[in-house]
Amino acid sequence: MDEPKFSFVIPVYNRPNEIKELLGSFLKLEGDLPFEIVIVEDGSTDTSEKVISDFNTVLNISYFYKTNSGPGDSRNFGMQRAKGNYYVILDSDVILPSSYLITVKTFLEERYYHCFGGPDAAHPSFSTFQKAINFAMTSFLTTGGIRGANEQLEDFQPRSFNMGISKEAFQKSGGFGRIHPGEDPDLSLRLIKLGYKTALIKDAFVYHKRRISWMKFYKQVYKFGLVRPILNIWHPDSKKVLYYLPTLFSIGLCLALALLFFSVFWPMACYGFYYVLVFVLATVSAQSISVGLQSMVAITIQFFGYGYGFLKSTLQIGVLKKDPEKEFPQLFFNQL
Repeated sequence: MDEPKFSFVIPVYNRPNEIKELLGSFLKLEGDLPFEIVIVEDGSTDTSEKVISDFNTVLNISYFYKTNSGPGDSRNFGMQRAKGNYYVILDSDVILPSSYLITVKTFLEERYYHCFGGPDAAHPSFSTFQKAINFAMTSFLTTGGIRGANEQLEDFQPRSFNMGISKEAFQKSGGFGRIHPGEDPDLSLRLIKLGYKTALIKDAFVYHKRRISWMKFYKQVYKFGLVRPILNIWHPDSKKVLYYLPTLFSIGLCLALALLFFSVFWPMACYGFYYVLVFVLATVSAQSISVGLQSMVAITIQFFGYGYGFLKSTLQIGVLKKDPEKEFPQLFFNQL
């Protein structure tokens, strides 16, 4: 197996400030290891060209501008033009810890995988809101476990904010598909069908800023819910009972609230215990009561958004057998 030669591929859409922070973190990477950075501007009106020019003398950056065709197609565009033999896909709203590249290289040299994913974490400088969102998206108490944070080493489904794929696997698979979100688990599941192993590198984490509001967070997790039944149809072996939990949680909470009017308190007491547990764990992990309180809001939005999207998509796609692209055209991009 050839030694990995890394190309970081980063799609960006109207986020010059994010790119500035991310590129700044590249300057702090340990190990003095060679790498290139391929940035693909996906039809932005507020481009990153000026920011990137400030780093051109200290980082090996290739910058491309193209018509908007979505993050998946932009990553494919970047990988087709990258010079390395191993691509590391990042979102523009992440920051790399200084040990990131050494961690990835060491892992792949000891145990080579054609595809890997890493977790996300909250940097101490993040706002309480960002830390609460991070807790909701990563905790074993929420859909963090469903998303793969606690899965076994192999057959992991990487997320494209922090994902690696070999040149060989990219060429054999054709890269990311047209769906978004969901293009990352779709690709990893197709790679597994092709005989490639995927892995979780637990120590290869990134700081994920997630600059979103409560409404944007709801829309994001709602789309995650819409996508999963489509992926279940495309990849039947990937189905899990766990994917139904947000829907069941949301319906159960509504029933528990309704039962209070009939003096039936124990269902709400169970939910109360769960929320107390979330509050305590989030507060302790972040050392912030504000994070604990906002985490309770975040998981409620997360479960209701994902749960509603999953139920709606299951009925439309799974039960009524409607065409996903016609029913949910907002989930599909036209590729170049």
